[in-house]
Amino acid sequence: MNSNRWIAIGALLGGIAVAAGAFGAHGLKKLVEPEMLETWRTGVLYHALHALGLVAFGLYQARTKCSGLAAWLFLVGTLIFAGTLYALTLGSPKWVGAITPFGGVAMIAGWLAFAISAWRARD
Repeated sequence: MNSNRWIAIGALLGGIAVAAGAFGAHGLKKLVEPEMLETWRTGVLYHALHALGLVAFGLYQARTKCSGLAAWLFLVGTLIFAGTLYALTLGSPKWVGAITPFGGVAMIAGWLAFAISAWRARD
């Protein structure tokens, strides 16, 4: 996928993260236990950080023409990690939480792939 698409996806995910944060702060506050609201906030935090990571990666890819592995890992990781935390907060079965670490591993792998790509890049 080209760099502009990653920037657009990151920007879209950023907007969704803001909406999710607002929903958690205003819509969920009276509906869920404080510990589950904290779970929601963790999802929003990682969601927003990786939205920015996608934008940064898109800008980097435009300059270097590297592969999109890091971006794919950011996207998949965000969908799994934040998505399962959102689902848990909204009442999904507890077994959904067993999937969450796979999203975290994908996000970590995305940062490692990004770092390796930048290390190997030629000026």
